Amino acid sequence: MAAEHTAGCSGRHMGSEADLRGVPAHFRPTPTPVTELAVPLSPPPLSRTSRAPPWAARLHPRPPLSDVAAAAAASSRTTPCAPPPVPSLAILLLRRRCLSSDPNRDRRYLTLLQIDALDKELSDQRSRTGTQPTPTRPRSPHPYDYNRLMSAHAGTRDGAGADRALHLLDEMRALLRRRPDAACFTTVAAALSSASRPGAALAVLDAMAADGVAPDAAACTVLVGVYACRLRRFDAAYEVVRWMVANGVAPDVVTYSTLISGLCSAGQVAEALGVLDLMLEEGCQPNAHTYTPIVHAYCTGGRIHEAKRLLNTMIASGFAPSTATYNVLVEALCKVGAFEEVDALLEESTAKGWTPDVITYSSYMDGLCKAGRIDKSFALVDKMLSNGLQPSEVTLNILLDGVCRSSTAWAAKRLLECSAELGWDANVVNYNTVMRRLCDERRWLSVVKLFTDMAKKGIAPNSWTFNIVVHSLCKLGRLHKALCLLRSKEFVATVITYNTLIRHLSISGEGNEVCLLLYQMIEGGIAPNDITYSLVIDCLCREEKFLVALCCFYQSLEDDFFPSAFLSIIRGLIVGGMLGQLHTLIGCVLGQGFIIEVYIYQELIKALCKNGYCQSVEMYKVCHILERMLRLR
Repeated sequence: MAAEHTAGCSGRHMGSEADLRGVPAHFRPTPTPVTELAVPLSPPPLSRTSRAPPWAARLHPRPPLSDVAAAAAASSRTTPCAPPPVPSLAILLLRRRCLSSDPNRDRRYLTLLQIDALDKELSDQRSRTGTQPTPTRPRSPHPYDYNRLMSAHAGTRDGAGADRALHLLDEMRALLRRRPDAACFTTVAAALSSASRPGAALAVLDAMAADGVAPDAAACTVLVGVYACRLRRFDAAYEVVRWMVANGVAPDVVTYSTLISGLCSAGQVAEALGVLDLMLEEGCQPNAHTYTPIVHAYCTGGRIHEAKRLLNTMIASGFAPSTATYNVLVEALCKVGAFEEVDALLEESTAKGWTPDVITYSSYMDGLCKAGRIDKSFALVDKMLSNGLQPSEVTLNILLDGVCRSSTAWAAKRLLECSAELGWDANVVNYNTVMRRLCDERRWLSVVKLFTDMAKKGIAPNSWTFNIVVHSLCKLGRLHKALCLLRSKEFVATVITYNTLIRHLSISGEGNEVCLLLYQMIEGGIAPNDITYSLVIDCLCREEKFLVALCCFYQSLEDDFFPSAFLSIIRGLIVGGMLGQLHTLIGCVLGQGFIIEVYIYQELIKALCKNGYCQSVEMYKVCHILERMLRLR
């Protein structure tokens, strides 16, 4: 909400340095001028010494841009060549948009086009400043131009966009004769807060005070959002609102709505209602954004009747609830199986002035599918299409999961294979859902065939996909195929993938291959966990490679793991007659602060007796080991 407020105020010069008395600590200037923000910048400074990169270079073949950060990076590289026409970039980004599975892809890629255009405009202004200086009045970019570009970067809603906006603010404070205004600081602080970096947002507001820029309503709203929504420091958020009232900076609907949202997310609904009453007393009219968090808090707490009563109060007071507000209620009603009430809400939607969207229908379908009413879910698809709504990838995934629940994964597989004919764009999540269900039915070959179909359609698999396929290949006994897939360039392996392969190779008695996989895993930067070490040690002990198993165990202790295979290695060392190594091992385990359970003592005594040590000349060694385990020495 604070970002929404900032966008509305970004074109104005806000605040003055006339009077900063009584300003809260985060807005109070410090005696020593700040030359740069005390927030580390992850991206390197963007070079502005050359013109924008040529469109031909951007269309040069390169690895696919799989996310917004990569696309934004591609649109900010520089090269000295002259640029051809703009539509080429639009075509490139729209092509990437078609390959993207991001549900917000339209907004994100339009934002990228906006960033590129603004970046080129600002670069041209810098260029003119460097090549055509005017002694009396240099032609430098206006803070408004910087703020437009900062807002565009912030619109990407990722950490990289916030870092770029922060870098632009730092650059602006260092290079421009005209300092940043309140809108610039507020835009960057809001972006950092949205990226869950409240400390960095507070540092930006501190720098704003250090530069002598007085806070306005938008800046105070961002500060309220940081305290209430991110840090849960409601006393500080209330103090900011009180300061605003005392100093003539009137809190508006966005300020109060932000505070209410933070209170509701913390479960303090009574406090939120108190803020709503205060808001009405101050003559500030609430809107749908004010009421929606309260409705959501009621529904989350199972108080659906209060939520419906609040909606009726809104309508009676002349405040029309938004579609997002009704979506919250629809989801809550579906969770309790009140489908008749949902039908009534949809029927009355036109009369009550709201229009169901894709999220509304998807939430309803999800509830129906979980209740086993798959036929009605498909009927809702027809209703969506008749209302001009195109089912999303999330909708398709809900239907696929519902088909898997109500019948078999085979029907879902057929639906997925025909998704293109139905006009649906299946994505990797949809395929993963069906493959997981096929695994539940132990149809390993169908999983592999579906993976092949996925590759033919050009849908990029993710780590979850590979884990499912590797598991299926191992179940089919095709370990060589699974290893080949693991070593392919496109493979995205995780510790779960390696554990799956190690488990099946261990069952097949491939101890050498297990050790090689562990080595490749560590070399590839994937840290083994306690399950990995337990599987490897068990395998080596079964093949009587006790010294190698002992080395793996010591490595696991260095990594702060205590594998469940401790008992296996104890038995192995006893069978191998390595009582000296066993004594050293127990001393090492106890020395690192690990506690040996009672059942391990029992198993150790049984193993020693079974192997004849309790009646041999080695009895003194056995007693010494037991004493060490009992910490008697």
